[in-house]
Amino acid sequence: MFHDLSPEVGLLFLVMPKEPVIGLSEAGDSGESVSTVEAVCMLNCIAHLGLTNGFRMVVDEGPEGGQSVFHIHLPGLGGRQLDWPPG
Repeated sequence: MFHDLSPEVGLLFLVMPKEPVIGLSEAGDSGESVSTVEAVCMLNCIAHLGLTNGFRMVVDEGPEGGQSVFHIHLPGLGGRQLDWPPG
C-alpha cells in the first residue's frame, strides 16, 4: 500500500498486488490472482489508516473504463464524506 504524497481528497491510498496483473478481467485467465493472505493483509493495512466510518475503492478496467496504468491497482479514498456520483 502506498500513500499519495499530496492528496487532494481527504486520504488517498493505493493498493496493488505484488505480482503484475493487467486487469480484473484477465486475472483468472492467466492464472494470476491475489491470494487470500494478500487480501487480508491489504484489509489490515486499511484498518490501520483509521477509516472506521468507511472508504471507497475504485477499479478502472480497460480503455473505456478509464484504465491508464496496466497493472491492477485499487485507489482508495477516505477521511471525509464522499458523495455520489463522484467528481
